[in-house]
Amino acid sequence: MELKTVEGVMESFLRQCGGYAVIDGGLATELERHGANLNDPLWSAKCLISSPHLIRSVHLDYLEAGANIIISSSYQATLQGFESKGLSRVEGENLLRKSVEIAREARDIYYDRAAKGSRDTFGDKDEIIPRKRPVLVAASVGSYGAYLADGSEYSGVYGKNVSLETLKDFHRRRVQVLADSGADLIAFETIPNKLEAKAYAELLEEEAINIPAWFSFNSKDGTNVVSGDPIAECALIAHSCEQVIGVGINCTPPRYIQGLILSIGRVTTKPILIYPNSGETYDADRKEWLPSNGVSDVDFVSYVGKWCEAGASLVGGCCRTTPNTIRAISKALSSRSNGSFP
Repeated sequence: MELKTVEGVMESFLRQCGGYAVIDGGLATELERHGANLNDPLWSAKCLISSPHLIRSVHLDYLEAGANIIISSSYQATLQGFESKGLSRVEGENLLRKSVEIAREARDIYYDRAAKGSRDTFGDKDEIIPRKRPVLVAASVGSYGAYLADGSEYSGVYGKNVSLETLKDFHRRRVQVLADSGADLIAFETIPNKLEAKAYAELLEEEAINIPAWFSFNSKDGTNVVSGDPIAECALIAHSCEQVIGVGINCTPPRYIQGLILSIGRVTTKPILIYPNSGETYDADRKEWLPSNGVSDVDFVSYVGKWCEAGASLVGGCCRTTPNTIRAISKALSSRSNGSFP
């Protein structure tokens, strides 16, 4: 499945999916479950160097769980980060391309298995659905704060010395490489402030990027992105950018998502995507996820109906979610497409 033109492409893809699409879940969570040690500034991108087979395996787990969109392992893969590890610029660019190649390989393996007649079964029930589904590969671009690996992706505070031009220069070559990597779209993820969203929008235009993109922000209060910039103002930047085909929220506790969808929907007609985290809080100093001590989160998937009613059409998971989460989301969205959503 390739997105050839920008206008209406996501709407067309959603129609092929039955009206709703499933985004995959947490990559790092599953890599660690498979035995990867991600205690490194490169985080999951470390596996591009040390264990690419694990990345492929996780992508396949999510495809077999029902994902329509798999996101590459390039979130924290930056040329600057690779250079800090002693790699050359050329080696870094090749690793960026490799992140997309691995995802495309996983899709090919999934399609091959589907062609042989394999099918999905949900739990111990007799309900069986075909595994052959349209699948897109999204090339991930994490924020400047993700590169810093100091938790600033969860605060959006970069300091006075980081300007719009600083951010554009930082991201420019990575975006160029990923745009030509064979990905179907670019996923700008966990955007923590309005300044970085503006930098992405200007880059897409200046570099005449020829594949679509989505913008996904993060929030810790349900009203603003983590920097304090209003979500509506950030979403409006995405709405105004021709190359952007979807706008939404990721790595945010589920309890905030419904209100954020409504706020986004007031300023854009573009498809809304959401892939929250598990509701836990990331401790940047300890570099670990802590159980939330705020409003408790009920079962993740029980939110899906409300999110769709509020206006979301692409649903998945972020940090600390698993293939089991995605399998349940896929089942819920399939029921909704069939008119039987609870």
